[in-house]
Amino acid sequence: MIPIVDKELCLGCGNCVEVCPPQAISLKDDKACIEQDYCEECGFCVAECPLDALEIRFPLSTDKA
Repeated sequence: MIPIVDKELCLGCGNCVEVCPPQAISLKDDKACIEQDYCEECGFCVAECPLDALEIRFPLSTDKA
């Protein structure tokens, strides 16, 4: 899972910053910016965003079963 910010929708309210347990989100140029290396993929930021500017994406697997 990877949280992605839609920069067009994000207004920089900071709700996601406040609920992020590892503090992996900051505001840069009034937009949410996620430091993927610190993200615990909890989804709190996605649930808290009033504008649905954050979404969870699943990385494509290159492994073939």
